[in-house]
Amino acid sequence: MNVRRLIPTTAVAGAVVLGLTALSACSTSDAADGGNGDKLKVTASFYPMQFLAERIGGEHVAVTSLTKPGVEPHDLELTPRQIGSISESDYVLYLKGIQPAVDDAIQQSGVKNTVDAATLTTLENHGAEVSGHDHGHEGEEEHGHEEEAHEEHSEGDGHNHGEEGGADPHIWLDPVKYAEVAKGVGKSLEKADPDHAADYKKNTEALVGELNKLNTAYETGLKNTATKTFITTHSAFGYLAERYGLTQQGIAGIDPEAEPTPARIQELHTIAEKEKATTVFFETLASDKTAKTLAKDIGLKTGVLDPLEGITKKSQGADYIEVMESNLTALQKALGAK
Repeated sequence: MNVRRLIPTTAVAGAVVLGLTALSACSTSDAADGGNGDKLKVTASFYPMQFLAERIGGEHVAVTSLTKPGVEPHDLELTPRQIGSISESDYVLYLKGIQPAVDDAIQQSGVKNTVDAATLTTLENHGAEVSGHDHGHEGEEEHGHEEEAHEEHSEGDGHNHGEEGGADPHIWLDPVKYAEVAKGVGKSLEKADPDHAADYKKNTEALVGELNKLNTAYETGLKNTATKTFITTHSAFGYLAERYGLTQQGIAGIDPEAEPTPARIQELHTIAEKEKATTVFFETLASDKTAKTLAKDIGLKTGVLDPLEGITKKSQGADYIEVMESNLTALQKALGAK
């Protein structure tokens, strides 16, 4: 009976894909590149989207990332060829607000199966990010997520998000939010390619399971710490801080290479003493000069906390899960986990 049930549904699903959905680019683009056979051509905007597409799509997708390893995604400019390749995609996965050039190109591409990961979870503003950008908001150090600070910094985070109120786009650094996005991506791939829906579902469940495990590791690993405050050059960790009851203090806002003002250095000195912070974190894709100078000025150590915007040979792990585990170890050490 199983066989009878399976064959017609896949045949019907195949007809639906070919006839009704937006995969019109399929036949022409596959003929052109020949290498992908009947795989779904997926374009991902940068690494956190690429990771989801590859893990959930598995063997049924051919994923291209618009952001090459080692390139700071915020600075990305697209070549005419890349813009053309977006239009030829069957499915595009991106995160609106991180890369304005990508947002514009996708809007103009005419691809129907485009998924903005920001719509698959809730974005928030982060008070901790305010203290990183708009120096001089006293009293925001105490918490990782001051609600009252929300209205104050719609202009303040240097990302040019297309979002109202300057919502923080770094959702992938919170395993719980990232799992929500993964579920949404799984469902949208099932719709875009019903032939392989069962596999997308299975792959999504497996990935969500890993992300749940990662969340548990963070919860238990950061429960008892000597301090809750960490200092970072790149204010990317607002969601992570909020999820695990920590406070992120950004040196100079969203640009990892920006120079902090003397007033901000003084402020961080005070915060570090008061909150017993031990470490200034820098990241793998940007210069560590600012972090090292600041750490020396106020007598702290330096460490790496990776915002996972790209994986390179310097990354502390081969993929999202491994680098997040390295980040947890770095945070435990810096915060004095017991």
